Amino acid sequence: MQQVKKPKKPLIFYYVLVLLVMFVLNTFVVPGFLKHQIKEVDYGTFLTMLDDKEVAMAQVEDDVIYFTDNNKDNPTYYSTVPFPNDTSLVDRLMASGCDFGAVQEQNSSLFDQIILVVIQIAIFVAIGQILSRMLMKKMGGGGLGNAMQFGKSNAKIYVASETGIKFHDVAGEDEAKEQLQEIVDFLHNPAKYQAIGATMPKGALLVGPPGTGKTLLAKAVAGEAEVPFFSISGSEFVEMFVGMGAAKVRDLFKQANEKAPCIVFIDEIDTIGKKRDGSGMGGNDEREQTLNQLLTEMDGFDGSKGVVILAATNRPETLDPALLRPGRFDRRIPVELPDLIGREAILKVHAKKVKLGDDVDFHAMARAAAGASGAELANMINEAALRAVRSGRTYVNQSDLEESIEVVIAGYQKKNAVLSDKEKLIVAYHETGHALVAALQSHSAPVTKITIIPRTSGALGYTMQVEEHDQYLLSKEELENKIATYAGGRAAEALIFGSITTGASNDIEQMTKLARGMITRYGMSDEFGMMALETVNNQYMGGDTSLACAAETAAVVDEKVKALLKKEYDKAMTLLTENKQQLHALAKYLYEKETITGDEFMQVLKENSGAN
Repeated sequence: MQQVKKPKKPLIFYYVLVLLVMFVLNTFVVPGFLKHQIKEVDYGTFLTMLDDKEVAMAQVEDDVIYFTDNNKDNPTYYSTVPFPNDTSLVDRLMASGCDFGAVQEQNSSLFDQIILVVIQIAIFVAIGQILSRMLMKKMGGGGLGNAMQFGKSNAKIYVASETGIKFHDVAGEDEAKEQLQEIVDFLHNPAKYQAIGATMPKGALLVGPPGTGKTLLAKAVAGEAEVPFFSISGSEFVEMFVGMGAAKVRDLFKQANEKAPCIVFIDEIDTIGKKRDGSGMGGNDEREQTLNQLLTEMDGFDGSKGVVILAATNRPETLDPALLRPGRFDRRIPVELPDLIGREAILKVHAKKVKLGDDVDFHAMARAAAGASGAELANMINEAALRAVRSGRTYVNQSDLEESIEVVIAGYQKKNAVLSDKEKLIVAYHETGHALVAALQSHSAPVTKITIIPRTSGALGYTMQVEEHDQYLLSKEELENKIATYAGGRAAEALIFGSITTGASNDIEQMTKLARGMITRYGMSDEFGMMALETVNNQYMGGDTSLACAAETAAVVDEKVKALLKKEYDKAMTLLTENKQQLHALAKYLYEKETITGDEFMQVLKENSGAN
């Protein structure tokens, strides 16, 4: 898609500035330039010219003499400093026959003055034009040029082009593309739908986590339909002055109707579409006016013209119900995190422009990147390409891709973080504890990598487990095994060193979150059964939770969570105690190698499984 250039902004400010500068110049500078240039000569030369009757006019002052020559058409103006007490000067002037007058006040002709003023105006108008263009380009079309543009929509307008984004540029969201394909078909063949009496939804709302490609899908719809595409963020409607946001909404829909059929895309619509609370105070009143205008415009425009409204948000629960009712945004399209097949397809799309080695396995990379969004997968490909360049290679191999996953998940390796031997040993036992507990339990994902190299995210090491396939349901036993695996690191520290460290802080957060969810949301406790005690807020923005129960019940929940965590910690401690020999062998091997693969881990485990 190519962005259509905006019309030029008013240049009133620059013209006023030019006039002010011209006034100053004509008051203080130009008068000196309009006067004839005066040539200075010595007093002897003046007397010689006087005696030769070459002086036509002279003006005598106390310390200077101004005079002109005999050239009537274009006289030359002179000045000289007389000798002190020259008593013969007056007689010589009288004898030469020259006239007396105000020589230094002689100015240029009127034509010369007009020409000079015209030149000034031309120069300053040109400077004003250049400065205004430079300033508007620097400020993205805004700045002082916007002084006369209140109430105008600043939506970016794109038109179809050969380089436009198509559906094949968007991978991993087949269901969303299928629903949007209907909109494209309607824009191409509206008569087919009108013949049967069907009307196209006026608006479609794309909802999903950040980075899943909502904006990209909207552009792909416009690219496939080959119609103008208006793109604006919800925050761009918010103005300091009350009523300006509503005016921008009116102008946006006016432009859309003029260019119909077209697509209007409002990104982050939750900025202006939040539920109205009725307070009407301050800036909130402006936001509600903007929302009311948006609702009115969506009701008022003719859907048969082919104006389709698309919007995107990752906080659909905050939107006003009036915005979501049929007749406005009556189609809700989820754009979720991609599954295994989708991740592999996304990786292939972003890798098209990257030179790849023969050993690249996108399927293995997609498995390792479980839970990654499309934006994160694109970042992984780019990080792999950057790593290849740093390594002096002209292509990306599998090791680059594997390292890029770790970079996106855990950060870069900290080259300046040098652990002491004791700390390194503690981390080795900690990570081995996680991996060994996971391996000794059934229904646990296989270990694929263990490392004790510190990362910029703050992790001193980590254990990577990768499922064979995407898993959408977790049983009670699998959740308990996950909690025990998280507890394995702290249990290993306590078992081997007889003390504990701060290294398990993130493990404790994760296992507590799982245990609380089992009791309050998943109905996996005998005490509460299938009673929901907790609600999830902002599903796509981290999933914060809030308890929905009495204080006494919350206290009981805390006790149940504590008991579940202790149970799984004891299980992890029992498993490590019974397999202490393997723990020592694996920790020693990891201490020496610093990073080991899942195959190496299983090999050492098998070699030491005979004795405990």
